[in-house]
Amino acid sequence: MLTSEFRLFRSSIMGLSIALSAAIASPAGAFDINAGVTKESGPFDLFKFGFKAYKSGQKEEAVEAYKYAAEKGHTGSRWALANMYADGDGVTQDDFEAFKIYSEIAQQGVEPGSEDTGFFINALLSLASYYKHGIPGSPVKTDLNQARQLYFQVASTFGVPEAQFQLAQMMLSGDGGSANPLQAKKWLNQARKSGHPGAMSVFGNILFQEGQSARGLAMMTAALDRCKPKDCGWMESLQEQAFSVATEGDRRAAVSLSHNIATSGD
Repeated sequence: MLTSEFRLFRSSIMGLSIALSAAIASPAGAFDINAGVTKESGPFDLFKFGFKAYKSGQKEEAVEAYKYAAEKGHTGSRWALANMYADGDGVTQDDFEAFKIYSEIAQQGVEPGSEDTGFFINALLSLASYYKHGIPGSPVKTDLNQARQLYFQVASTFGVPEAQFQLAQMMLSGDGGSANPLQAKKWLNQARKSGHPGAMSVFGNILFQEGQSARGLAMMTAALDRCKPKDCGWMESLQEQAFSVATEGDRRAAVSLSHNIATSGD
């Protein structure tokens, strides 16, 4: 989910709206005469049909099936539908609609060990991102305090590295509360031990600034071997800046250490 991007698919939503209206008006509401699945089918059967339709590129049918399953309380279908709205995937991109569905999942809660735990965690992370950036043209305004609380909930309760990383970033900058470098460092250390490249890069930079030049530079170098292409830019800049001021001895030590970090995560 990228709340800063607003990709609109007006032509596709027009066809989808017509298809949905016709299906809802139809007594049977069948998606596929050979599928044996209708809007009266059970929520899990609808979810399975929606997933299969999505994988086959039949996204209008997927949306329809997910909606019916969501109305029957199926959490996975709600989550899938929210993601489609957030990404403009098969429907008109609508962050506010996605926000509302993610909120429903979050308010529903989750029992310990439930198979819906992953959906619940994803919903909380998505809501945190929306609160962090706001949704232009909607009632959802930037609320850094709420975003920080949600990241803390996911980081502490579920130990999710991305939440730990985002929480640490907010603690470093003082967004949504007071700055707390010591706590930020703790969360970064936990996330980087799980292999989170962003946390590894920022943690390494902190070590470098604290005087652990070789180890810090090694962390930043190892992060570059793990990052996704779209995320590597800022990490590369951070590493290059540190590399340019490091001594030759620290550079050589860092290169050697980075191989161990890349393979062991230590």
